[in-house]
Amino acid sequence: MQYLAREVAGARDAEAQIAVVVGGGNFVRGREAAALGWPQVSVDYMGMLATVVNGLALRESLAAEGVPATVLSAFGVGECCERYSRRRALALLAAGEVVVFVGGTGRPLFTTDTAAALRAAEIEADLLLKATDVDGVYDRDPKGEGEARRFDTLTYGEVLGRDLKVMDASAATLCRDHKIPTVVFCLYESGNIVKIMNGERLGTFVAGGEAPW
Repeated sequence: MQYLAREVAGARDAEAQIAVVVGGGNFVRGREAAALGWPQVSVDYMGMLATVVNGLALRESLAAEGVPATVLSAFGVGECCERYSRRRALALLAAGEVVVFVGGTGRPLFTTDTAAALRAAEIEADLLLKATDVDGVYDRDPKGEGEARRFDTLTYGEVLGRDLKVMDASAATLCRDHKIPTVVFCLYESGNIVKIMNGERLGTFVAGGEAPW
């Protein structure tokens, strides 16, 4: 969290308006829970609650870096954080705060990818960054056997047509329909967020047209 907070702080210092959609996979993952026979709806609610914990931790880590942040939840969680509204999110961004979105879409059966695409569309984001542990999108698992080829650019049509594991189909469709470009990049190389903001060619650019580099 401290590392992530520093990366986000650097982007904010570069005068970007930053919103972060937080997942909960460090607490519970669907495929692992399915092996136990747990119903997906219950697992999804567990995951949404986990994002609240992670979002609060990120907020405090950002505060330690001197960055004001507010957590907005898709469902009510009492005094822990505020309930999400588009108007509130836009006001916070305009005031220079980092907005941390938790609770997914507020409903089960939707992924964190879909939540990110939805929030990006709602706040009219210029760019969606998908932070991963690899440096882009490959035609096969880069950690598996055989040589994997990384894509520099893709269209959302290619992502959907080739069933590439960039994001789920709902998220890709939302981004395509609302013309939101996505960069899939490795989070664990310090400074990558700022480099992408400055136009440096990193990761895989996904959009309806060509990359801006």
